[in-house]
Amino acid sequence: MMNIMHKLRRQLRKQRRQLNHFQQLQAESRVFHQLIRTPEFISAKHIGIYLHAFGEIRTHKIIEYAFSKNKKIYLPLICNMNQHLVWVQINLQQYRNKRFSLHHLGMQEPKCTRGLHVSKLELLIMPLLACNEDGIRVGMGGGFYDRTLAHAQYKPTRLGLAHDFQLIHHKIIPQKWDEALDGLIIPTKLLRFKRK
Repeated sequence: MMNIMHKLRRQLRKQRRQLNHFQQLQAESRVFHQLIRTPEFISAKHIGIYLHAFGEIRTHKIIEYAFSKNKKIYLPLICNMNQHLVWVQINLQQYRNKRFSLHHLGMQEPKCTRGLHVSKLELLIMPLLACNEDGIRVGMGGGFYDRTLAHAQYKPTRLGLAHDFQLIHHKIIPQKWDEALDGLIIPTKLLRFKRK
């Protein structure tokens, strides 16, 4: 099973990297227009979201739009002590001036050492490598989101963003620590899952 997952991760990473700029912008636009019409996004005041770095669905339009609607935006920061994520609020100026530091894994993080617990968010917009029709999310392999959510008393609504090819149609046997999504938005549709 681990060997299959390893191959799948490698294949999907490669597929994501091969998308050209136009394909990425088109996917971002289609996902954006679906997301901003969801009741969860409309009602949320505190939104956790990622900065795209590895070919994931781009989040620029979402972040700019959320600021225009006076929503509070939080970015993940890896806590070195326990490898959990904390959520750091940023403002529009910080975002536009790219006041971030580069993590050794390759993504940008807010320049701050303290952040909020995931329980304080209403909506968590998550990156992923793959997701199946049961809402089982396959991440990049670090387990940061799963670890963080497993210890949360209150869990925000979790929406994954992905390219169409990242919706996979075979069974993923979830590990006991896997945290499923409530919904998945891909350029062609929005899927909703029942949380177990």
